[in-house]
Amino acid sequence: MPGLQLRNIRKAFKGTEVLAGVDLDVAPREFIAFLGPSGSGKSTLLRIVAGLETSDEGEVILDDRRIDTLPPGDRGVAMVFQHYALYPHMTVRENMAFGLKNARVPRAEIDGLVTDAARTLEIEELLDRKPAQMSGGQRQRVAIGRAIVKKPRLFLLDEPLSNLDAALRLRTRVELAQLRQRVDAGVIMVTHDQAEAMTLADRIVVFNDRRIQQVAPPMEIYSRPANSFVARFVGSPAMTIIPARLADGGAFASVLLGNGTRLDTQVPTDGLPGSGAVEIGMRPEGVRVCGQGQGTTDAEVQLVERLGERSLVYARLDDGAAITAEDAGTTSAKVGDRVGLSIDGAAAHLFGPDGTGYHRAAA
Repeated sequence: MPGLQLRNIRKAFKGTEVLAGVDLDVAPREFIAFLGPSGSGKSTLLRIVAGLETSDEGEVILDDRRIDTLPPGDRGVAMVFQHYALYPHMTVRENMAFGLKNARVPRAEIDGLVTDAARTLEIEELLDRKPAQMSGGQRQRVAIGRAIVKKPRLFLLDEPLSNLDAALRLRTRVELAQLRQRVDAGVIMVTHDQAEAMTLADRIVVFNDRRIQQVAPPMEIYSRPANSFVARFVGSPAMTIIPARLADGGAFASVLLGNGTRLDTQVPTDGLPGSGAVEIGMRPEGVRVCGQGQGTTDAEVQLVERLGERSLVYARLDDGAAITAEDAGTTSAKVGDRVGLSIDGAAAHLFGPDGTGYHRAAA
């Protein structure tokens, strides 16, 4: 099938395994984000696809052709590095043309490819400048342009925005979103930034502990995490996950928190682990601050984070469990206050002893 297929990719460095049998399918023109903590294997996998690392086992197939046995220049992929890797003594035009000249592409064809790429990236007026005369965002666009001129079937972006300041990162993120509509190729981007992944990707691949934890569209990752790691890793702030026990219930699970509070969820009981011990997960938007004694349970405020239109209230239940709630931007809650928390049981998630996630039935 066309697109990219990774089959049982394994890699170890000096006896330490960094990829433990990774399988992944990427559709043509799909934008995939690799998201995960440092050391989870995502950059190594990207470099294996690019040909900058070799796998110990497995196959890399692009558009029905196995490419892991080919040199990097013959794979039909182009990589954009975190550090732009532009030649400081060359102009933008020369930087973008350099790889094509090495491949002995005719001069007239090079000129046309560079001009087209510059027009796509809106950097035509920069072609005669050198990297030192440009901003970080402009240099990043040049690095992307150097990849575009190769007309690859797959773009590989390694932390492409991490060197930019916050305002420039936001603007360049918008440019990347627009660019992907103008190039006829798939994109795989490695990032630590959840906002980048959630904004740009068709699907997110979450890595941890040498393996893929979940592959899904952004909002499915957020609203139906495969396990407790994904639930904690994706979302800012992280999902509250606290110990609970299954209580007697009907078709949907009810749980008892450590302080004795009972919550009725919309998680079907069919398929839940037989053990009574579970963890319950709640996003801040599923927990609202209210008057003491008026909600599901009471808690003591530990911190109030004011974000303008809303506030995040970090609190602690009587059994010591930490929980994050949402309140209006004008909240009157302050550290040390006793407040009520109204918990929406229908929005709760359950996690088994092995971390597997259980969620309400899909709409």
